[in-house]
Amino acid sequence: MNTGPTPAPLSRRRRPGRGLLAAAAAGALALGGLAGLAAPAGAATAPAAGAALRAQPGDLLDVSLDQLRPTQSSIGYDEVYYKLGRYTSPKDELNGSVNKRFNDWCETNGQGEAVTVRPGARLADPSTFTCALAPGQETAASRAGMKTVVVGPGGALYLTDGHHTLTSFLEAPDGGPQLHIRLIVRADFSDLSPAAFWQAMRARDWVRLVDERNQPLTVEQLPQHLGLAYFHDDPYRSLVYFTRDIGYSVPDDAAEYLEFLWGDWLRGQGIGLPGSYDPADSASYLAAVRTASQAMSAAPGDTVIAEGRTADQLGRLTPWNAGKKPTGGEFGKLSAPITDAKPGKLAYALDFRAKVATGPACTSTVTGRHTGPLVVGTGTTCLTDAQQTGPVVVRAGASLVVTGSDLTGPVQAVGAGTVRFCGTNLTGPLSVVNTRDQLTLAGPGCTPNTLNGPLQLVGNPAS
Repeated sequence: MNTGPTPAPLSRRRRPGRGLLAAAAAGALALGGLAGLAAPAGAATAPAAGAALRAQPGDLLDVSLDQLRPTQSSIGYDEVYYKLGRYTSPKDELNGSVNKRFNDWCETNGQGEAVTVRPGARLADPSTFTCALAPGQETAASRAGMKTVVVGPGGALYLTDGHHTLTSFLEAPDGGPQLHIRLIVRADFSDLSPAAFWQAMRARDWVRLVDERNQPLTVEQLPQHLGLAYFHDDPYRSLVYFTRDIGYSVPDDAAEYLEFLWGDWLRGQGIGLPGSYDPADSASYLAAVRTASQAMSAAPGDTVIAEGRTADQLGRLTPWNAGKKPTGGEFGKLSAPITDAKPGKLAYALDFRAKVATGPACTSTVTGRHTGPLVVGTGTTCLTDAQQTGPVVVRAGASLVVTGSDLTGPVQAVGAGTVRFCGTNLTGPLSVVNTRDQLTLAGPGCTPNTLNGPLQLVGNPAS
């Protein structure tokens, strides 16, 4: 095991018309993602697990997104929605720039900004665009924009920074689970036992073992994959993201989970989100951002916000909005509607969120392991973070919503109300016929599925 010095912390900074959706198909199908993607030009092509076992702290490790394990259970969905809204909008190009997703990938890969983007360029194919720096030309400044990983027992890779950024890449239409990115190795704990590994991670504050309500959880409750389907949504984490450079700014020596610490504090300040504010309404959401950022800025600098850290240590920005009027500065930029040539982050987030299909409310929920036949006779059964082994049958009028789960066995639905699969690995046949309301296997905000087996989709609403 490599026990060299620990590197210094890095700053973090509708219902469609009916029709034949698909005919029967066989084999492995990755819906919503892309398979067989090329690694970045010049990057190492050794399998990540093997390369990780030889990695030293500070090394750059080339990985695919599906190899990474999260070290937190929640993210701010609206931050990811903002990025996806920006990635799928033509406005960057209309403003004479390259789409933000290429700049973000180049920066995250340690290569500065995107320089050229060919027509039809795809995020998952770096041969279709170029970055300012070639691999091997990284500088201290370019490395500062990279994310970090810890090598765990057996070479498993635990992401310690970048859950929002990499989830955005995974959810992008031209990204996917097999998209490659380089990460900085923070430490090699591959020789530790699982218990000793998690002890070391907790001692360094490299794992966040609380949920979206700031309630304790165990390491067994952490998600196993990146993707919206695997994370819980923490609205206060999103709220803090939108207050950046208005109520706080990221300090050079940023604390681990900086935005979560502010979010935990705001949760206790009586800012109801949702509740007093409606996150689906742009004016109400903007008012929440203003209230939250003004509370952050107005807090005395020595106020303990979380984990013994003060407001000044967490980057409190004073005066509010850098002294600018509400119509100017970063708050003014944030307020720009989606109809503007340069919309604000909040407008992009709400515009994208409106495109995300949602299933009906769950009347029963299955989590954890379940073995044996599962018959959905009435209402809506949701499988969430479940491992189902055995056939699943959805009867006419009933609905099935599967999120972040593993299914082994055939799934059959005839005349169902809604069938929705996101972030699901199915091994076995899938047959969905004559769905009444909604069939969702891919689309905005639906984490890519992996379907291994014959596929029959006939007479369903297009999705």
